[in-house]
Amino acid sequence: MAAPAYSGNAPKTVLYAIGDIHGRCDLLADITAKIAADAAQRRARRRVVIYLGDYVSRGIDSRRVIDMLMQAPPDDCEQVTLRGNHEDLLLRYLDGEMDAGRHWFDYDGQDTLADYGVEIGDRRQRDKASMIMLRDRFEAALPLSHLEFFRSTRTSYPAAGYFFVHGGVRPGVPLELQEPHDCMWIRDAFLNSPAQHGAVVVHGHSISEQPEVRSNRVGIDTGAYRSGVLTCLVIDGTERSFLHT
Repeated sequence: MAAPAYSGNAPKTVLYAIGDIHGRCDLLADITAKIAADAAQRRARRRVVIYLGDYVSRGIDSRRVIDMLMQAPPDDCEQVTLRGNHEDLLLRYLDGEMDAGRHWFDYDGQDTLADYGVEIGDRRQRDKASMIMLRDRFEAALPLSHLEFFRSTRTSYPAAGYFFVHGGVRPGVPLELQEPHDCMWIRDAFLNSPAQHGAVVVHGHSISEQPEVRSNRVGIDTGAYRSGVLTCLVIDGTERSFLHT
């Protein structure tokens, strides 16, 4: 599925973009409360909360994060959930790609299985039989509503002169032609490029101590799972600001 074509947002809209959560349900609760308090002070009639993906793995409870994302968003905001590379690997593993599962396990994917009550055993076991067994256990433990949530995520969202993705975009490729894999996975070719992309790209995926604000992109993955700092970019017309846990 290619990224949708860029289109501007309606006036009087405030956008909230949240970086990589990675199982930190505690920080998600905190930033949700901060968004609700901020939105109550805004004059904008329309409020959209955009989650940039990587909801699972590494943190204290991935399952609880998904439960929270499936509840009503703060203060009647609209909600957009993008797909990160961790959700990409999760779905490919469930669809039978054992190499995707091994890749995911290299980056703490087994923590997600454990959060769903899957007994892992020896975490070093990566042979085909062990991977299939864990996949089957995970599939059995995963609520259908959670699977539907993962499959419903999209790879990009254009709004108000911004283009929201998890990883980034391929420089030189029009936004409407971006490949889903690049939107979820690209790193250096995007991060190191001074090219203008037709919209300011808002992304996570690449950790920095503080938000990275460039002329062509804004990076808001502040490594919440280890730093305790989950970042939200607030866009209200020409004004940009940040909320942090």
